[in-house]
Amino acid sequence: MVLAEAFMQILERPTIGAVFVEIIMFLGPVWIAFLFGIIVGWIWKPKWATWKNCKFDFSAPSSPTAALVPSSTSNGLELNQSHKFHSSKGHTPSFGSYADAGSEIEQFDSGPSQLYPLPITDEDLDHLWHLVERKDGGPPWKHVMDRSAPNMSYQAWQRDPENGPPQYCSRTVYEDASPELLRDFFWDDEFRVKWDDMIVHAETIEECPTTGTMVVHWVRKFPFFCSDREYIFGRRIWESGRSYYCVTKAVPCSTIPRKDKPRRVDVYYSSWFIQAVESRKGNGQLTACEVLLFHHEDMGIPWEIAKFGVRQGMWGTVRKIEHGLRSYQKSRASNTKISHCALMAQVNTKVDPECLKSMDGDEESSGTQVQVAPGKSEGNINIPKLLIIGGALLVACTLDRGIIPKALLFNVARKFGNIGKRATPRA
Repeated sequence: MVLAEAFMQILERPTIGAVFVEIIMFLGPVWIAFLFGIIVGWIWKPKWATWKNCKFDFSAPSSPTAALVPSSTSNGLELNQSHKFHSSKGHTPSFGSYADAGSEIEQFDSGPSQLYPLPITDEDLDHLWHLVERKDGGPPWKHVMDRSAPNMSYQAWQRDPENGPPQYCSRTVYEDASPELLRDFFWDDEFRVKWDDMIVHAETIEECPTTGTMVVHWVRKFPFFCSDREYIFGRRIWESGRSYYCVTKAVPCSTIPRKDKPRRVDVYYSSWFIQAVESRKGNGQLTACEVLLFHHEDMGIPWEIAKFGVRQGMWGTVRKIEHGLRSYQKSRASNTKISHCALMAQVNTKVDPECLKSMDGDEESSGTQVQVAPGKSEGNINIPKLLIIGGALLVACTLDRGIIPKALLFNVARKFGNIGKRATPRA
């Protein structure tokens, strides 16, 4: 064994200091190759990496980082022709707090017709409904996480569509929370910047006071080796009884020019279904709230690297959201002034539950399977071997007379690349 022989030679050094120095010199190039391969794979994405869906995928089962089929691909019903849809005007906010918003807000003074065509339509409701009912006809969902805390429980699934980034579905049940509170919480950008340290900028560009439709501009902070990401998305809420269909997706915007930094995310979909459910306390009361989230985005990062990052940070992000919700709950209980975004969340398009049930007659939709058995455990490593071996190749090719043989460097890199394979349980 080349690796064993190299270690034995190091241990034969006369002093402990010499052994320590040799070990550092022995492992240094390996870690440089490892980190260099990850960084190169993160920030460099050639066109052929996703050409015809030819993305890196050297691992066994996929891991938890999801994204959804863009809603424009859904088979929407012509719901806007139905008289069963109408707007809830009882909570229409005033525009006094938007005095500094300029002409972008003034265009809505004459009514909702100024925002047509609406960026979020009834076809988007149709698409979200099919996702919630598991009738979208997509690939099966793979279970990837099941965690709980004293006041919440969380489950997550992931799937890989034929085209597009990975998709995620999660189910979170919050104890002692109402659907209306969750609805306002997810829309309240003014409060979000207080608990979400990834949001560095949040601004409402346009809005319709009759339908509640909004166009929002976000800038999110990314790690130091990546530029920040810019999001421009539309959002709208439909109300069915005390259940809420909340749609958020990327929309084009000509008023904000595209820049190199922050990098704009053009593929983004993040939508919720919120409803009251029975508490796990077993008292028979609907004092808990269930949130089904469907999410995907293409951040310009290789999808396998993005999966690894999401898997590592998924539970921490869920806990952060729960802490933010509880802070929001206390703030609302203290009669703090409701922000404009939260008021806009209360402007919903009402939909008759019977009309939603009629969507079940869509002959083109088919059921979506859900795999109950968990996939890989949450701590497994799933970094593409090509990135690691490629980094080792770059380092080795620059060494004319390296401290360690090139063959040894390749063997170590190959062992690192096989970590994910060994960690995956056999079928």
